[in-house]
Amino acid sequence: MTQGIRTDTYTSDLNGVRGWRDTATRYALLPLRIFLGVTFVYAGLNKITDSAFLKSGGAGSIGDTMRAARGSAALPALIDLALKNPVGFGFAVALGELAVGIGTLLGLLGRLAALGGALISLSLWLTVSWASTPYYYGNDLVYLMAWLPLVLAGAPYLSVDAALRSRRRARAGGYR
Repeated sequence: MTQGIRTDTYTSDLNGVRGWRDTATRYALLPLRIFLGVTFVYAGLNKITDSAFLKSGGAGSIGDTMRAARGSAALPALIDLALKNPVGFGFAVALGELAVGIGTLLGLLGRLAALGGALISLSLWLTVSWASTPYYYGNDLVYLMAWLPLVLAGAPYLSVDAALRSRRRARAGGYR
């Protein structure tokens, strides 16, 4: 007994003609990538330019925010570690958010940028928004889940990664 192989699945793609469904599927993660990239760039810039945030104490400071979250955090040891140098930690978070946002928007090391965004979101969920009740009121868990498709898929289209991949294929003499 032989089994037939379906050959009509992507025939339109072989001829260079794409239907709207194929195009929509191809670019489905692009709106998510743009949203997360812009949001993380904004968050990083907001932290760097906020004179109150990058201080170890005082209203709106990273230090006071961490001290307030410590009692309700799932992992208070993470906050204790950050409180050893709250200003340095604040800069690290801000620069990390900028790097993740820019990498995501440009599609440069897309999976790595998305992994960085997921790790930032995870750490914020386990510390700052852990006590949100019900749990779905805490936005950091939603951001963590939003990063996961980009961790899996990367930035396959309209990205620096795609351009570099295409260039490597051309040098190798074709599609691999």
